[in-house]
Amino acid sequence: MRLTDLVPLVGPHQNAVEILPIEITGIQFDSRQIEPGNVFVALEGGNADGHAYIPPAIQKGAIAVIGTQDLAITAVPYFRVKDTRESLAHVAAAFYGNPARHLTVIGVTGTDGKTTTVNLIYNILLAAGIKAGMISTVNAVIGDEQIDTGFHVTTPEAPAIQKLLRRMVDSGLTHVVLETTSHGLAQHRATACDYDIGVITNITHEHLDYHGDYASYLGAKARLLTGLACTPVKDGRQYRVAILNHDDISYLPLKAILADPTCANVRLVTYGMGEDNDLRGHDLQVTPDGIHFVLDWRGRSYWIDSSLVGAYNMHNILAAVGAAVAGLDLPMPVIVAGVRDLEGVPGRMQRVDLGQDFLAIVDFAHTPNALKVALETANRMKGAGRVIAVFGSAGLRDRQKRRMMAATSVELADLTILTAEDPRTESLDEILAEMADEAVKHGGVEGQTFFRVPDRGDAIRKAVALAKPGDIVISCGKGHEQSMCFGETEYPWDDRTAMRAALAEHLAIPGPAMPFLPTQNHN
Repeated sequence: MRLTDLVPLVGPHQNAVEILPIEITGIQFDSRQIEPGNVFVALEGGNADGHAYIPPAIQKGAIAVIGTQDLAITAVPYFRVKDTRESLAHVAAAFYGNPARHLTVIGVTGTDGKTTTVNLIYNILLAAGIKAGMISTVNAVIGDEQIDTGFHVTTPEAPAIQKLLRRMVDSGLTHVVLETTSHGLAQHRATACDYDIGVITNITHEHLDYHGDYASYLGAKARLLTGLACTPVKDGRQYRVAILNHDDISYLPLKAILADPTCANVRLVTYGMGEDNDLRGHDLQVTPDGIHFVLDWRGRSYWIDSSLVGAYNMHNILAAVGAAVAGLDLPMPVIVAGVRDLEGVPGRMQRVDLGQDFLAIVDFAHTPNALKVALETANRMKGAGRVIAVFGSAGLRDRQKRRMMAATSVELADLTILTAEDPRTESLDEILAEMADEAVKHGGVEGQTFFRVPDRGDAIRKAVALAKPGDIVISCGKGHEQSMCFGETEYPWDDRTAMRAALAEHLAIPGPAMPFLPTQNHN
């Protein structure tokens, strides 16, 4: 890609510097990462304004700058655009040769269930013999290579996505399943991904601190669907299929959005428990070893076996099957096998067993709805035992959900332990106080039915110490993540390691050390 190729993408440059047909060596939005020959895109964020870093970017070798402000730049061509994030996506895609146009791209978004649904679809594709890749909040998979994305990464920035897609094309892959967040859609990180099939699992209470209200949050998610209308024909292939959860509150407003004439070429496929769905799930059986149900599709019924734990996973499976059978027209026997062979998803109702006489589970549930269904699942599994829940609520995020989650837990769990979960620069004590206040309002008694333990390691230890034979200890909110943020520092943290450490101490057997957090010894 040459510098002259920027003009059709972002328009004419603002200053009088000549644009030469020189080679672009990279697209960068972080001035600290600039190398000679890069194009610098000045993003405006909550903590920093990239325009302030244009001079050092030029000093380090940037050959052009893209921004939104009216600036008197004379050293290199300056392109002024309306939205630098949107431009970043299109320029990055062009730099990597528009890789999404050479792949069948299946996008999955939703408040809960995204990662599980992505893994289900990916496993189905592999079962069908399709050369597929995957990008999720847990990892990116390209052939035999797995790239960790567990440090609070949602949808990566546009250049990172396009680079991964390029690597997939170069590796001979034909399909990719891409987990896509509302932030990724709203901030154009997923722009130019040319989705062919869009799947929405559900849209419940989350990220309202960023989006403002539910309607705006839903609108951000809906971009995955409306974007399908603009996806170009790829090698004679065209899908443009939207897979929607008919049982979710988001269904009617999303259906209304798709009714717009601009989306007339997008095919709607529904899934749920009602008989009027394209894919229907019914006769659900929930066991400690997984779920089993009947799936109806085009007048035929199929028995589904899955090792995924929790009734809510029936909807995730229906969504994945919808993408495979209604979107890609894959044979149902292959799809059924792909679902059956997925053993589990890291940090999603993941069991930790060191031989203890109770069940220990780590789950990613970090939203009110996810916590609710996780605790409902635990209650169905516990038999005569009790459910002991450990969780927190993140700082600098939607404050309303911390109260909602505390209320949910005191109602559904037998014992609740409130603890740290990425407090960031907020006061952890104040976060826990808000949660405790709501717990009391919903009948919780501190010291009897709920506890405050600021250090997450000690909170898990307490849950393990309280557990009796047949109980279930479930630590929610971190799942697969590999760090926890205090202040502006990310401390290495893995709930699964912490659970193993607590169990090993409890059983007096060898095990890993409890990961360090700055709250240790300060409870």
